[in-house]
Amino acid sequence: MTDVNRSIAFQAEKPASPPQADERLRDDTWWYGPVAMACFLVFWEVSVMFGSIPELFLPRPSVVVVTLYDLFATKGLVYDLGLTLYRIFGGFFLAAFVGIGLGLLMGMSKRIYAIADIFVAALYPVPKIALVPLLVIWLGTGNSFQIALSALGCIFPILVNTIIGVRQCDEGLILAARDLGANTVQIQRKVVLPAAIPAIFGGLRLALGISIILVVAAEMQTARYGLGAKLQAAGQVLETGQVFAILLLLAVLGILLTKGQDRLGGLVNRWRAN
Repeated sequence: MTDVNRSIAFQAEKPASPPQADERLRDDTWWYGPVAMACFLVFWEVSVMFGSIPELFLPRPSVVVVTLYDLFATKGLVYDLGLTLYRIFGGFFLAAFVGIGLGLLMGMSKRIYAIADIFVAALYPVPKIALVPLLVIWLGTGNSFQIALSALGCIFPILVNTIIGVRQCDEGLILAARDLGANTVQIQRKVVLPAAIPAIFGGLRLALGISIILVVAAEMQTARYGLGAKLQAAGQVLETGQVFAILLLLAVLGILLTKGQDRLGGLVNRWRAN
């Protein structure tokens, strides 16, 4: 066998090099969802167009988009959208601040957990929408009521997930940090919180969806302005196009917020890994 043949045979027998990290982490399926959504909308458009379905019951997507543009251009939907977002995020951030803080304390301290757990067990199963009459009596029907309802709906998923994340932290790391002289605050910030980040973000994702549901539902019952109020008013006069337009806006809002949370979670996980 010649030297050239030996070289070729040796190269053929060499094991394939492992894929690079970037190749392993690259997601080649990101376009599946948008394509599936586009196919669904095309099917909806064609089915309504050729199925002789009255637009009072099911308007075409193209009509819904035109109606949504008209609501923004002439019906002041920007104000309603901003007001709804203010109510959603007002309650969400309040719940995140209280839920993560209390969750860290309950997860780290058996005494605090024993005191607070009975209240969590009592209040968690209560349907938050059932608190609407009581909150209206206490706070009226303005923004304070909407924010309080949003916060009450958000706090428990965040709190429970934070406790779970803290308790999943490796106790050996906590003991090692204590042996190195770290105080309680340093342990929570440097060891416990990074370990609990995935669970906390799971709770935040659930909580944001709950906040949207509760705020829109409450606006439909009590508010004069907001996406829920617009939705209720359109339904009362059988404006099906406007109903679908507002539902489309809520769906797009949900997608943007969810994907935004996913992106933020990825950035935080990189910080956590470093």
